[in-house]
Amino acid sequence: MDLASVNIVLVEPEIPQNTGNIARTCAVTGCALHLVGPMGFKPDDTKLKHAGLDYWQHLDITYYEDLNEFFKQNSGEFFFFSTKAEKIYSEVEYPLNTWLFFGKESAGLPEKLLFENAERAVRIPMMDEARSLNLANSVAIGTFEVLRQLGFPKLKCKGELREYNWAQAKENNKNSQYF
Repeated sequence: MDLASVNIVLVEPEIPQNTGNIARTCAVTGCALHLVGPMGFKPDDTKLKHAGLDYWQHLDITYYEDLNEFFKQNSGEFFFFSTKAEKIYSEVEYPLNTWLFFGKESAGLPEKLLFENAERAVRIPMMDEARSLNLANSVAIGTFEVLRQLGFPKLKCKGELREYNWAQAKENNKNSQYF
């Protein structure tokens, strides 16, 4: 499976640090990032670059002037994350060639877009008194749900200790009073 078949679409992002963090999430998961303007910052913003650290060379990123240009160039299975949606994001089965849309920090996705795609609008549950999660956190939650459903393709799922051995740790834990 080509990981770029999981696409993150940010519509009119406003805060460069959020977009930089999202770029890093895309880089480490192999997802493509699509930035739809107008944006609240320039692509060479130092805050954007700093938040993405040294992951930019691992990123598949595309820029669009607006949603019209985006939809002319792309097709696939679109899902729209919004606090206004009725369906919970984890109740959806995400196929290959999935596109996850997220709106700008101050207002979310355009309501017309949500209305026209009601069956594909999803939300992350949260307290009623809270307005919304941070955009970068929302993208991470959505991204990892799709990747979980797909079996985390091409992602390293087991880590290694630098100074110790996991097999030895498991053996030691058998005799531990804490386990």
